[in-house]
Amino acid sequence: MMKENLNDLLTFLTVVQERSFTRAAVKSGTSQSAVSQTISQLEARLQIKLLNRTTRSLTLTEAGERLAQLIGPAINEISDGLKQLAELRDKPSGRVRISADEYAIQQILWPKLAPVLKNFPDIHLELITDYGLVDIARDRFDAGVRRGGLIAQDMVAIPISAEHPMAVTVSPRFLQDHTVPETPAELLALPCINLQLPTHGQNLPWTFLIDGQEQKLKVSGQVIVNGINQVHQACLADYGFAYVPHELVKDDIASGQLLTVLNDFTITYPSYYLYYTSRLKSSAALNVIIEALRYQG
Repeated sequence: MMKENLNDLLTFLTVVQERSFTRAAVKSGTSQSAVSQTISQLEARLQIKLLNRTTRSLTLTEAGERLAQLIGPAINEISDGLKQLAELRDKPSGRVRISADEYAIQQILWPKLAPVLKNFPDIHLELITDYGLVDIARDRFDAGVRRGGLIAQDMVAIPISAEHPMAVTVSPRFLQDHTVPETPAELLALPCINLQLPTHGQNLPWTFLIDGQEQKLKVSGQVIVNGINQVHQACLADYGFAYVPHELVKDDIASGQLLTVLNDFTITYPSYYLYYTSRLKSSAALNVIIEALRYQG
């Protein structure tokens, strides 16, 4: 299949519209001889005459008319499409898809982005819960959110939160019938609420700092759930000890609904980052999202 040079076809259409090599050259910002040479090369490749040229007039041959009818609408469609892309770049509108884990969506993204959507009604936001390290380009996400250390080096990444200290929590009612652990190892003999994520296939271990080293414990209990919010609710409902981000339960701790234990052994996870694939200019909508999420310290 013959693949003609798009610039040659654009030059041809300009000549057709202007009915003059001179005016076409001025409109294209080039010389009359360059326009004439382009048309001659196009006719040579197509092996058919497109224009009748005299010193006084310029008319289309039958083949020229057919070509203009064929490519004119397509070129206009392409031009309109490029204008629409420019609008996406300059005007905050369109869809923005972000992959993040449940906690990041609940505690970081939604609180910051909910007011933004009120101010920019043409932005359509999709927040997709995912715990795996998704390929955001392959899966057609505009950006992803993960903790630092989990992001590929070829990504652009900006911090969107502080660090996240963990907490082991329990309800006061539950402690009426159970002992308070003084070391993480004692949790192995106590009822704990486990979190099992779809992407992992097994209960997540609880990580503690013991003698300066991180150690992972596999605890057990009556309840296993697949979301951090369900862990929180089960803990409030007196089903055992829970291992959760402190930020998630701080209000319950302040009100006395939950207590914390083993505070000297809990770890702090790195900050969350928003990451995306290119430093090229993003859409105006994504830029609005980026600035709204950027961590200010």
